Formats: sequence, C-alpha cells, structure tokens
Amino acid sequence: MAPLKRVVPFLRLFGLAAVFTLAPLPAALGAESVTIRGLTFINKGLVGVGRMPASLRDKFGETFGSGSGLAADPKSWTQTSAGYSGVLYMLPDRGYNVSGTIDYMPRINKLSLALTPIADPTGPATTDLQTSITANLDETILLTDSAGAPLTGLDPEEGGIRVAANGFPDLPQARNSRISIDAESLARLPDGSFFIGDEYGPYIYRFSAAGRLIAAIRPPEAFIPKRKGRDNFSSNNPGPGAVAPEPPDPESGRQNNQGFEGLSLTPGGRFLVVALQSAARQDSGAMAETRRYTRLLYYDLLDLDRPVLVREHVVPLPVFENAQNKPSLAVQSELLALSENQLLLLCRDSGNGYGSENATSRYRNIELLDMSQATNIAGSPYDGSVPVAPNGKLRDEIVPATLTPFIDINDSVQLGRFGLHNGVPNDRNNLSEKWEGMTLVSALDPANPLDYFLFVANDNDFITQSGYQADASYRHPSGIEVDTMLLVYRISLPARLN
Repeated sequence: MAPLKRVVPFLRLFGLAAVFTLAPLPAALGAESVTIRGLTFINKGLVGVGRMPASLRDKFGETFGSGSGLAADPKSWTQTSAGYSGVLYMLPDRGYNVSGTIDYMPRINKLSLALTPIADPTGPATTDLQTSITANLDETILLTDSAGAPLTGLDPEEGGIRVAANGFPDLPQARNSRISIDAESLARLPDGSFFIGDEYGPYIYRFSAAGRLIAAIRPPEAFIPKRKGRDNFSSNNPGPGAVAPEPPDPESGRQNNQGFEGLSLTPGGRFLVVALQSAARQDSGAMAETRRYTRLLYYDLLDLDRPVLVREHVVPLPVFENAQNKPSLAVQSELLALSENQLLLLCRDSGNGYGSENATSRYRNIELLDMSQATNIAGSPYDGSVPVAPNGKLRDEIVPATLTPFIDINDSVQLGRFGLHNGVPNDRNNLSEKWEGMTLVSALDPANPLDYFLFVANDNDFITQSGYQADASYRHPSGIEVDTMLLVYRISLPARLN
C-alpha cells in the first residue's frame, strides 16, 4: 500500500492543536459561539423566514419543487430601504416520484429575493414573520446535453450507459436514450456557469449559464456503483416499463440515492469540494447505522477545463439517539466551504417532519467541518477496491475530519419566534423533512464586516395536490401542501478566514 500523506494546506490557516469549545454569548444577543483552533464562529440566530407555495409552477407549466441545491449571485446582493435584495439559484432534484422515477427534465430556477431581517430577537412570536423573505420565480433554465437534447430524471436502466465520446466519460443513460441525472447540489461560477453534483453517477457536471452540458468529472473508481463487477448507475428506482437492477444494491461504490449530495467552491474559486451523502458500499456494512464514514473530494480548478483531484478525506457523520433510544446516523445533505479547510455541513435525520408520518425530527444540524488534520487518501489504493472502513470500522491509519455542532435547525426558541416548530402538531408550521440547500451572502454591515446571512432551503419533494410534471397531473397521497421554505441565519466568521 502506498504511504499516506497528511494534509499540507495550500494556505496554513490553523494551528496544530485541536481545541473545540461551545460557549453561549449573553442572552440578549440571541447568539452562540463555537471556537475551533482559536477561531471563533458566532451564530446570531434565525432572522428571516419565507415561503413559496407548493402549487407554484414554472414557465413550462410544471410544478416548481424546491431546494436540493442553492447558490447566490453575490454581485446582485444589495441593501435596500427595507433590507436586502438579490438573486438566488435553486436546484430541484429528479422530479416527483412516489413509485419509481419519471421523465422529468432537470432544471435550475432563478429567484429574485427580498430579505427584511428581524432585528429584535425578543419580539412577539408570530407567523406574520414568515414573510420576512419574499421570493419570485424569474426564470427556469432547462439542462441539456452538449448537443442540446434534454436530460432526464429517470433512473438509468440496467446497463444504461452512454459510451464515452467527445471528451465525456461513460455517462448514466435512461431507456429513452437521454442522460440521467439526479441533481442534488449546486455551485455557481463567476462566469455564470454551474457545477452540479449528481447522485446517479455519482458525477460532477459543469453546465453553461444557458444550461448546456460542458464537461463531466468522473470520480475515482471507489465511488462508481458496480454490480457483478461492472458499472451500473441504477439507483433501484425504475421508471415506467423499466426493470429493477439485480442485485438491488451496488456491491461497491455509492449507495443507492446517496451520491454527491454536497458540493461547494472554496472562496476565490480555486477548489471544488464535493462529498457523498453517506459511506460508499465497501466502506460500510449492510445496515444504515454503519454508513458513517463518508468521503469528500477536492478538485483543483486552476485550469477550469482540466480539474485535478488533489485531496480526498474521510468525514465521520454524526450519530444521534432516535425515537427508539437507539443510535442512528445523520446523513449529510449539503456542504458550504468557508475556506480551504473549514466548511459547513448540513446533517439530518430522515422520515420526520411535515409531509411525513412522524412529526418530530431528532437531528437537523449545521456542523462546522474542519479538514486541516485529516489524512489525504487521494491517489492511494483506497481510490480502488480497498475500503477505508470495512464493515463500518475506520482503519487505524486514517485520521478523519472533525465535526463540531454549530446551528441547531430544530431549536424551538429560534423557530418559535417565527411561528414555526419541530414536532406536533404536524401542520404546515412544522418543519418539513428535508433541508438540503445552503448559500452565504454578506450582511453588508460596516459595523460588523464579518457578518453574513446563511440561507437554508428545504426540498419539498414536489408535494402538492395540484401537481403537473412530465405531461401528467398528480396529487400527493398525503393530501397536504408542503411549501418551499427559506430560513436565514445571521452568522459571524473569524477575520482570518477572509
């Protein structure tokens, strides 16, 4: 086995001693601080909430969906007489699916947004504050292949592969001969083009500002789902007339529906960071609880047309106690780079919240992820068939990244100020199950130049009673409407990260 190397940061931002503390600030500030390696991060609390109706349709007449990924246009962000305004890009996933996937055309939605942050954290709680963010759907960009043909949300069928050509690797393909993509994470470049993290490949795609496919990054073989020793991109969610894969789960590579859920550019755009939602098949056992040790990749974008894999690390996902008082795993749903070595990681439980049978979520946290001391396994045998965590046990020679809790999305005090809650009653003011998008913009505050607004978006799974997609109407069997929602937290970052 090739020797492993410790990370040598491109910019040495942190000392060698790992020191983590959690200390509340004075209650009047409504804030909490976390100190990591001498750097202090402050959560000043929830300051804004907004909704977009579940029944909303885009310019193609299809149900809007919501935020599997989120990216701001920082150049558009300005102060107004009432607060702030700017442009956000929101990424829906593969379309409405209850029993199997549909031929939904993947897209990016462009929103114009206004924020009037709530200044008084001690004011009366009211649902009226859920209009402190307003968002309008301005444009919908359909995603196409390099020749301009639409993509599809359909599950790649058994053996469905578009053979490598024209600079592209083998690509997941549905039975209708379209490239299959389950878009889950989004980053926008200064030229207006986009990186999108996909669950099927799992691949990283780059699209032009108009939505045309420019390039595709195939990760190391350890990430590629294989059945019977061959590439097989199916997620075991066959569309109409398609055959389920055999075996149902890959024998190695990403888990079904657990691909590149998190993706971000580091400040300045030098590195693209992307992570699996949970551990690869070879890095875990047969149970969900053993899928803790996921992987995170860094690509150097010095030459944007030739990204180079330079770092790969193991990230230990949080473990919490579920409603049955048993250990359970919180998978990651999004990441956001604050610097080269420190990121935010959104981790959550599953099957709980509005739109689900169970009302109460046990874990929805935004963690501070520190990569500075993690072992770099890029280019090692772990990129092939050697597991980093056989049966879910991490190898002794690998030092993982570290996680520190930062923002508790389920915080009842913060939610209550806006008339929201976690748990019963399971009504529209109970948070929905899936929170999957994050983006950051400056507070533009001369008195607090290190303050930022952190936007967090839900994925509503297109749950509505007046839905329309892929030439068909639908009504979700729950009988409810799950709105698209945005939460905004004000946070303060250390000066040395800027």
